[in-house]
Amino acid sequence: MADMSKQKYKMPEQEPEIRNRNFSEVALGYTEELAIKEALRCLDCRHMPCVKGCPVNVDIPGFIRCIKDGEFEGAYQVLARTNSLPAVCGRVCPQETQCEELCVRALKGESVGIGRLERFAADWHMEHSQGMHEHLMTGQTAVAGKVAVVGAGPAGLTCAGDLAKLGYNVTVFEAFHEPGGVLTYGIPEFRLPKSIVKKEISILEELGVEVRVNMVIGKILSVEELLLEYDAVFIGTGAGLPRFMNIPGENLNGVYSANEFLTRINLMKAYKFPEFDTPIKIGRNVAVVGGGNVAMDAARSAKRLGAENVYIIYRRSEEELPARLEEVHHAKEEGIIFRLLENPVSIRGDEKGNVVSLECIRMELGEPDSSGRRRPVEVAGSEFMTDMDTVIIAIGQTPNPLIKDTTGGLRTARWGGIIVDEETMETSIKGVYAGGDIVTGAATVILAMGAGKKAAESIDRYIKEKNKG
Repeated sequence: MADMSKQKYKMPEQEPEIRNRNFSEVALGYTEELAIKEALRCLDCRHMPCVKGCPVNVDIPGFIRCIKDGEFEGAYQVLARTNSLPAVCGRVCPQETQCEELCVRALKGESVGIGRLERFAADWHMEHSQGMHEHLMTGQTAVAGKVAVVGAGPAGLTCAGDLAKLGYNVTVFEAFHEPGGVLTYGIPEFRLPKSIVKKEISILEELGVEVRVNMVIGKILSVEELLLEYDAVFIGTGAGLPRFMNIPGENLNGVYSANEFLTRINLMKAYKFPEFDTPIKIGRNVAVVGGGNVAMDAARSAKRLGAENVYIIYRRSEEELPARLEEVHHAKEEGIIFRLLENPVSIRGDEKGNVVSLECIRMELGEPDSSGRRRPVEVAGSEFMTDMDTVIIAIGQTPNPLIKDTTGGLRTARWGGIIVDEETMETSIKGVYAGGDIVTGAATVILAMGAGKKAAESIDRYIKEKNKG
């Protein structure tokens, strides 16, 4: 019998005044008892609207049904059929605008906590099960062909995992010294522990995926050279090149892109300095410019590194903040100060070239722009100064141009992204596919995974057709 509670069962968390001084995970996960209680809220709808909202088509009612019955390993196995990174997705997916938004329970209360249950099942499997992944191999027993995947982020790992399950020999080429892409360098430990990412990748390696790090495609090997050895290539290199505001003072000491700031903390382990020799300058007052999830991550990280006052500077109102509501809520709980309807116009420095203050101008909202949000308009004469030690720019990223510049015949958009056939994810080069942020611009982990999954299906069809000939 379904539990008719209108609210989700709350997930245990670290208290804000404790967690904002450490990098341990904020959300502690459901216990077995809480997971079963939350699963019992699912109505097991016959038409399964939640599945339509999932970019990787997880059998949501199926895995929740297993949790209801206490079959936690079974729940993981249902998830793993279609999702190569369930422990990651359970933590960072914007379920509230995808599967949970379409949940029938949301019509009269809160949706079922699908993401929380996904995390529970994946974590339970990691803790209790070893070497139980061979049955995920759904394809031919003999190797069907060879595929090169460029980039070990969410899109690349998903594509690699799906192809490995189909029997392909897959090699992933990663430019950094650790795989994971944005999962490793972009998302802080307190939201997504690196140990979780490593475990997810190790499961893919058990399926036969080979990961080669420190391999910068476009320098060490070209896409054309990969095509000489592999039947197909998938490009999932993301959008890791930071955007700046082009205002005076952005070259001062103490100004970071959010990309560099989070990479230093996450991939280079600055949060463990001096154990790891990657210092990062913070100071007392930190401004983070932007209102997305990356801005929230940077602000909350700065607080944990010892900053006294951390400000989110955003040019629109709170209603237009693009960050997840959960991230905004957690940031506020942790003492992040939101300065809305403000925009920087210059960064001031001292004689040594260090940041000392930030000049902003007040904004007001005008008519909606192409994004549907009301356009921010400067209020003439409203400039003001604030003492600041560090400024972090978190206004978006664009693709690194290396592959675009070194691959002849590859069609790209004016902003640098790769142009693909939206049905197949194939690029302008036969046998070369692409997906994720390199195609869409900066988006969510799960949308990148959905693109990797679609590309894997197309690559499978392409190689089978090629082998027939």
